[in-house]
Amino acid sequence: MARAHLLLVDDEPAILSTLQKALALEGYGVDVAGGIGIAEERIEKRAYDLCIFDVMLPDGDGLDLLARLKKSQPNVPVLMMSGHANIDLAVRATKLGALSFLEKPVNTDALLITVENALRLERAESEAKNLRKQVGIDASIIGGSAAMVELLERIRRAAKSQASVLVTGERGTGKELVARAIHENSPRKKGPLEKLNCAALPSELIESELFGHEAGAFTGATKQRRGKFERANGGTLFLDEVGDMPLAMQAKLLRVLQEKEIERVGGSEVLKVDVRVVAATNRDLQAMCEENTFRADLLDRLNVIPIELPPLRKRRGDIPVLVEHFLERSIAENDRRGVTLADDAMALLSSYSFPGNVRELRNVVERLVILNATDKIDRADVEAALPHSATKASGLYRPGASYKVLVDEAEREILRGAIDHFHGQMAKAARALDLERSHLYKKAKAVGLRSSEKDDADGDDPVK
Repeated sequence: MARAHLLLVDDEPAILSTLQKALALEGYGVDVAGGIGIAEERIEKRAYDLCIFDVMLPDGDGLDLLARLKKSQPNVPVLMMSGHANIDLAVRATKLGALSFLEKPVNTDALLITVENALRLERAESEAKNLRKQVGIDASIIGGSAAMVELLERIRRAAKSQASVLVTGERGTGKELVARAIHENSPRKKGPLEKLNCAALPSELIESELFGHEAGAFTGATKQRRGKFERANGGTLFLDEVGDMPLAMQAKLLRVLQEKEIERVGGSEVLKVDVRVVAATNRDLQAMCEENTFRADLLDRLNVIPIELPPLRKRRGDIPVLVEHFLERSIAENDRRGVTLADDAMALLSSYSFPGNVRELRNVVERLVILNATDKIDRADVEAALPHSATKASGLYRPGASYKVLVDEAEREILRGAIDHFHGQMAKAARALDLERSHLYKKAKAVGLRSSEKDDADGDDPVK
């Protein structure tokens, strides 16, 4: 069975034959067409995984064919090729939905790399989209990267169970959103979801917040109050920053998880509770256990299903999708219709490490929308909005490193950012950087960014 089925459209028989053979040798099924009429007949008869269109065809414009296909089948990746390529043509093709633009004569090795990357991206995005249909997830943790697909699948599996879940990850990665997604897609979704930030309360108040209290239990307790466990009965309790819970409270929490019963502070009545606990932390609980600042037996109880959220710097390919989402939302909320983001601004955002993760990205985009004096957000605006921007000169110098080493490192990061932004599509990255594609290949290879083209075609990450 073919790896994927492709449609190749070109009016030059020699090109059709050469590219069809090259693609077939890689295991692809390939249909060919010499013009728009035949191509549209083939598209009506079957669904293709990817299409490759020439721009100039004997019976019409390949860009018109692209536009019509995108209206009927918007998710099909399309590569355009032309022997008369220029920036305007490439921009038009991109705006119409083309994933990449290949210059003739087409290098078959580069074509195979581009096809493989395009199909891999489409598979990841499709899988993520299907998983998001099964798991109600906020847009702050969307993405088609492999890390996001794995995360969505784990959330889907965790949601079906009744077991405790421990969500770990750096600040700003969306731990509360994951907890909410687990609850809303679990058998407990009709029950309540209660939340407690263990780091936000003094230690003497946490017990009352969790278990409630009777009137007169302590100064100021004028009436009976139900705690989080009672209010979450039949549902889910989200314990955020659980690593900040005092040791004395950890022992009491462990007993509740074991016995499934509580006593209000100042009371003697034992109350049965049916609560699923989802805990979250950005701390290393295992290391805390070794330091005797967190109970190992409690960690065992909480960590039945571990879910680790990847930092944004490890899924840079998702940044453009997140930027577009936050941009649209901020424009609507702040009545800034007409604001647009330049390509070089997006490239810089995609290359930034975002130590504050998705939360920081959201704040930066909102800041850009609100404070920008014009409707065009460019690279200079982004540089000013990033407090720790790696593009700033003060952050480039490192004592002991030679000028050549520092320049090579800076060039490597620029190239990596562009290549990651365009999901390994070298032609697009080259156009964005205003470089010849062959020059980009050489520069990327010179700074050690790319593996061999054969490795890329076999599915390895093009950026090492």
